[in-house]
Amino acid sequence: MVKLGILDYAQIDEGTSAQAALQHTIALAQLAESLGYERFWMAEHHNVPAFASSSPELIMMRLADATSRIRIGSGGVMLPHYSPYKVAENFRVLEAFHPNRIDLGMGNTIGTPIVNRTLNENKESKLNYEQSIVDLTKYLNDQVDENHRFHGITANPVIPTVPQMWLLSTSVKSAKMAAKLGGGYTFGLFLLAGIDKLNIGIQAAKAYREAFKPSPFMPEPKVSIAQMVVVAETNEQAEAYAESLDLWLLGTDNFGSLSEFPSVETARHYQYTQEEKAMIQANRTRMVVGDIEMVTAQLNELITQFKADELLLIPLIPGIEARKKAIELLAGSFI
Repeated sequence: MVKLGILDYAQIDEGTSAQAALQHTIALAQLAESLGYERFWMAEHHNVPAFASSSPELIMMRLADATSRIRIGSGGVMLPHYSPYKVAENFRVLEAFHPNRIDLGMGNTIGTPIVNRTLNENKESKLNYEQSIVDLTKYLNDQVDENHRFHGITANPVIPTVPQMWLLSTSVKSAKMAAKLGGGYTFGLFLLAGIDKLNIGIQAAKAYREAFKPSPFMPEPKVSIAQMVVVAETNEQAEAYAESLDLWLLGTDNFGSLSEFPSVETARHYQYTQEEKAMIQANRTRMVVGDIEMVTAQLNELITQFKADELLLIPLIPGIEARKKAIELLAGSFI
């Protein structure tokens, strides 16, 4: 049976605070564990006022401490900004405290221009993305040999286990990279608007499985699909929640125009332009909306198309109680 995971943003709901958002994330992870979810991942976002998930590694340690079984991961560390060596050290510390429970999910999104400039101030150049990942695998496996440019370096602490490694992407190229390095592959359906993404994703999953090479990170190929899910007890309630997500996904001013994740009421009072209405219609292809029967049918179709091993669900729904209810409904259908 397909396994379930959650990708959380530590969203700051309208009328709450960043501190409350982080506490809500802990509560959601604990609930997901009690319901039998396989993993709980934290996104990485910078300079987005409504998200408190700027440092997934720090949140991961708190979540791992607050749970006992569920895998805790990053979804993902935006590797182009960071030293692979430092990322290896961070995740070895996490893995040392919580053996066989840590997931290192990585992506190559660089964010907005100002975020990219700020995170890379004074850097003359960046490593090639694939080289960064290769280096990271070497540091995590103590395979820095004499041919490596940093021969003699060790990522401490040296421990007997490694985190699971996953690549998050929307391309066939990254799928083949994940296969070559023996990691898991997550296709981000929620990242793209339009129908072509399905064909790209199906091709990527197929290419990944065909090229997969076992590694210490993963003995066999694993494909997950990441999708925004707006589910409630009724279609009417789900559609209302989706209005909040519609407004959010407009991304006005690089997602800086809203200091909090909007409520349904705020979304309904917003004056949309014709261009924004068209964007909303396109963005609806990035989410699955409805009651649990409707959502289950749509997700099962995606599972079949991708031959997916796992679903990584993104419940960007206004209000912590609504998010809790959503993951309870999904657990009842899939676990």
